[in-house]
Amino acid sequence: MKPRKTTRLRALLEQKTFLHMPAVYDALGARLVQQAGFEAVYCGGYVSGASRAVSEPLLTMSEQIAIASDAAAAVEIPMVIDAGAGFGEPLHTMRTVRECVRGGIAGIHIEDQLYPKRAHYHTYQVHEIPIQEFADKIRYACMERDRQDEDFVIIARTDSCREHGLQTAADRVNAAADCGADLGLLFPRSPQETEQAPKLCRVPLVYVMSRGNRDGRPIFSRRELAQMGYVAIIDAQVMMLCAFVAQQKMLKELRETGSYTGLANEENVRARKDIEDLIGLEDFYEVERQTVERR
Repeated sequence: MKPRKTTRLRALLEQKTFLHMPAVYDALGARLVQQAGFEAVYCGGYVSGASRAVSEPLLTMSEQIAIASDAAAAVEIPMVIDAGAGFGEPLHTMRTVRECVRGGIAGIHIEDQLYPKRAHYHTYQVHEIPIQEFADKIRYACMERDRQDEDFVIIARTDSCREHGLQTAADRVNAAADCGADLGLLFPRSPQETEQAPKLCRVPLVYVMSRGNRDGRPIFSRRELAQMGYVAIIDAQVMMLCAFVAQQKMLKELRETGSYTGLANEENVRARKDIEDLIGLEDFYEVERQTVERR
């Protein structure tokens, strides 16, 4: 019997495997991440919201878990997801944990934002709840974790660094650590804060690599962050940005010329075959050969 994905994620953390987790928003993307050799995958609120053309603050718990659980079911590697502000108060956050465990998800991060979240969140405005309310939310999430699956990973996220500074953010992560959080996540504003943050927090930290951010948050290599003491990177937009730009270029040419020359015919053939192999089409053919096609 295969170990649960929660257990695999715990084992990776205990073995000090540095986790670089690209954010996906569908099952095919998750398969690509696994195929490329990443040990874990992530489903972010930004990409989930954008994929539904509503933005993260308008996502419901059911929508986010549906996207993430479909992707999680398509791979063997563990899935970590953005659970926003827990989709409510402590009671709602407990249900979020239960539904994630049921959906085959291995870990979540829960943040100290107001719920419902505001669209202005994307302008880097901080709408944090009081620290005691955040601590209560994390405490009850961890209680539910321990009831459902002790290996499920809870990451405490705070956005307060952006407005109130690193020490305030570290204090919030440490309050969550005292309530049972496994890891922390904050948003350092400079290389100096990024290097200092792991020294101020009592749980290991995850760094969010937000490519294309407009508030000047630094981008680092995996090696640099590991050397600073971080245990994981969430690469929050990289897959969506690359896909979006490639499709923009393709559609512009297709509309203007009626044709697309960005891929040679042999590249199209190869890409189609790679997709079919990744989704296991040959296995489907074999089932039909042994049953309905034989007749």
